Amino acid sequence: MIRVAIAGATGYTGGELLRILLRHPDVEITAATTTSSEGIPVSDVHKDLIGETDLKFGTELGNPDVIFLCLGHGLSREFLDTHSISGSCRIIDLGNDFRLDGDYAGRHFVYGLCECDRENIRKARDIANPGCFATAIQLTLLPLASAGLIRDEVHVTAITGSTGAGKKLAETSHFSYRDNNISIYKLFSHQHLAEIRKNIGKFAGSEPVVNFVPMRGDFPRGIFASVYTRAVPGMSGEEYAGLFEEYYRDSPFVFHSAKGISLKEVVNTNKGLVHAEVHGEYVHVSSAIDNLVKGASGQAVQNMNLMFGLDETAGLRLKPSAF
Repeated sequence: MIRVAIAGATGYTGGELLRILLRHPDVEITAATTTSSEGIPVSDVHKDLIGETDLKFGTELGNPDVIFLCLGHGLSREFLDTHSISGSCRIIDLGNDFRLDGDYAGRHFVYGLCECDRENIRKARDIANPGCFATAIQLTLLPLASAGLIRDEVHVTAITGSTGAGKKLAETSHFSYRDNNISIYKLFSHQHLAEIRKNIGKFAGSEPVVNFVPMRGDFPRGIFASVYTRAVPGMSGEEYAGLFEEYYRDSPFVFHSAKGISLKEVVNTNKGLVHAEVHGEYVHVSSAIDNLVKGASGQAVQNMNLMFGLDETAGLRLKPSAF
């Protein structure tokens, strides 16, 4: 059994990891750490886990085989500075500390987007888990970049659920603001843009210009992205669809749909759906993921499975909610 510690286990991504890993056939959760809820049963905070676990929050990591860092952005480096971690222990960081610069404290964090770097993830000791928006958007661009078909600016509008803002309350995360409301934030300046450009640039040959309009939605979880760029003259919608189907042929979680997609098909799962079609001079690709699963904790477990030589889908065959 793989001994797992979760640092920052009271938040949304920490709670999602607990839900997944409690049912993982090859995992034992040995520690769920927090700075604010020591000694409190996990099920007092994550109330859906009543009857599922007797685990209590603590401050000690123990001797895990892998640590998941579910800390606020910018806190993972501080965590490494203040904790003595065995060199044999692996780290999967769900924050943004190592996505652009993976070298820190004698460790090298590999960017963990499974659909484009599976073999390097298998060999990695440490992983920088991609951002949720970055995951949804890159799933639409990877097949195009790998085929050399990004030849113009990329335009993105994507909407995320309220859990994407994290558990800490802010004016724009209150129910009275979110309910029956949609708003734009971080226009053309979202922090995930840098990792999108850097990673897609590795496959495209140069970093693309990505114009990104992020939006807050009035639903709790999920990301839906609408992405378009100039199409190759003469290339049909069927050819683009075939490109996406071929690229994701061996992916256990990402699929090209011949028909339009929606969030309902992916919420509560590690699935990613994409749909490509041509309109005049443009190719349009939509994508849908659950921001807390494929966009965070599920992808982190997928990375762990690869790192430890397990079935990539272990613990991640989750039931979608159709209604």
